[in-house]
Amino acid sequence: MKNRGPGVYAESVRLLLMSDTHLPKRARQLPAPLLAEIPRADVVVHAGDWVDTATLDLLESRSRRLVGVYGNNDGPGLRARLPEVAYADLGGLRLGVVHETGAAQGRERRCAIRFPDLDVLVFGHSHIPWDTTADTGLRLLNPGSPTDRRRQPYCTYMTATVAEGRLRDVELHRLPRR
Repeated sequence: MKNRGPGVYAESVRLLLMSDTHLPKRARQLPAPLLAEIPRADVVVHAGDWVDTATLDLLESRSRRLVGVYGNNDGPGLRARLPEVAYADLGGLRLGVVHETGAAQGRERRCAIRFPDLDVLVFGHSHIPWDTTADTGLRLLNPGSPTDRRRQPYCTYMTATVAEGRLRDVELHRLPRR
C-alpha cells in the first residue's frame, strides 16, 4: 500500500502507537519488538515524553509517516520540532495526539469537549494503558510506555488498523520484562 498524501490511502492503514519512551533515562534504546513493528506500520504515532532527540530522529528515518507531539519532559530541542497537539486524517478517520489529558476521572468528558471534531485521541503521560470511548464516540487510547512500566505489570505499546474511516483491531502489546 502506498501513502498517496496526507490522509489519502488506498486500503487499510496500520498504526503503531507509543508514548513515554524516556530515552535514555528509562532505557538505553527502544525494545527490539517495538522496533520490529516500525516497518510494518503505515503511520507511527508518539504521544510525547521522548526526552532525547535521537529517538525522534530514529523514528523519522524509519517511519513511512510519523505523527508526534512533545510531552512535559521534553526540552527545547524537541519542542522546536514537535507540536503540543497533532492532527491527522487517516483515510477518513480524524486522529489527534496530545501528551496530557489530566486526571483519569472525567477524562472522557473533558476530551470530548476539548476535541469535538476527532474520532480518536491518542495520549500518554500516565504510562498506564487506556482504551475507552466517550459518550460522543471519541475513542481514547493510551499505549502505556515501552520503556517505563511504573506501577504496571508490563511495558506496553499498541497497534491498530484504520479501514473505511474506522478504527479496528486495537491491540495492546506487552513487552518482555528486562
